[in-house]
Amino acid sequence: MPNNAATAAARLSIAPMMDWTDRHCRYLHRLMTRHALLYTEMVTAPAIVHGDRDRLLGFHDAEQPVALQLGGSDPAQLAEAARIAEGCGYAEINLNCGCPSDRVQSGRFGAVLMEDPALVAACVAAMINAVKVPVTVKCRIGVDDQDPAKVLPDFLAQVSAAGVDRFSVHARKAWLQGLSPKENRDIPPLDYDLVMKMKGLFPYLHLSINGGIASLEAAQDFLDSGLDGVMIGRAAYHTPADVLLDADARIFDDPMGRSAEDVVHLMLPYIADHIAQGGRLGQVSRHMLGLFQGRPGARGWRRHLSENVHADGAGPDVMLEALDHVTRIAA
Repeated sequence: MPNNAATAAARLSIAPMMDWTDRHCRYLHRLMTRHALLYTEMVTAPAIVHGDRDRLLGFHDAEQPVALQLGGSDPAQLAEAARIAEGCGYAEINLNCGCPSDRVQSGRFGAVLMEDPALVAACVAAMINAVKVPVTVKCRIGVDDQDPAKVLPDFLAQVSAAGVDRFSVHARKAWLQGLSPKENRDIPPLDYDLVMKMKGLFPYLHLSINGGIASLEAAQDFLDSGLDGVMIGRAAYHTPADVLLDADARIFDDPMGRSAEDVVHLMLPYIADHIAQGGRLGQVSRHMLGLFQGRPGARGWRRHLSENVHADGAGPDVMLEALDHVTRIAA
């Protein structure tokens, strides 16, 4: 396995999540963990090649290490998008083979690619030839009526033969017919044991497990069991303090030493700069609603933000007023 920053960081990663892991979310998460690997939302290769690259690919240097997740199924187009992304400074390019949405299916990318590992192999080979940063894959264990015990090892074998040595495996099937994308995150049963077996079959691959993992304790159990990495999604977004503030100490043996209150104060200059550039407070604060989840004052924090971030002139003062709902109770 290669020794590079993104691979080392992949011991714990935050899953790419559409409409959630934008640049503001990633900046927030980076204030809570120096080491975990952060991912963008999925961006399609055609959008990068033909669209507004600054808007689609812009990120803050403080987010590093940060990986771009690409959607697509045309090898040449993916290679061009990967070249562009590498030029922007991304530490890794990840190919999405796991998203089950109708829009993704119609474009012949996402989870439907589990049905065509040869095409995935061609895509990643083209990307690897185009860039020097790692090219990785995020996949499911199968789709629809496929037998994951047969499909997943064949998929890993074909795609790794094309040069990919790091995979993040969502330990659920994707049902492309009959379930919504939201239902696909919960209804298909998890099969952690199958992913563990893949590590035995492919000891030379860096395998991260994803799906339903909600705590650092669970993440550490998977690492102790021999997996190379753990990818956490919704729990890192909805309860970021619980998952991320102790991540550096527990997973990377390098304590961060910050509190959720510290993170709010550290976000204020970023928020002020965003607003000065024409942005709105709500674009940032929406990612911070769960920062005090489970703590006294959390409801007041959420309510104050929800009721005030969209007012004219809303800025860092609104954040401090919301924080007061937490600190007054703590005192």
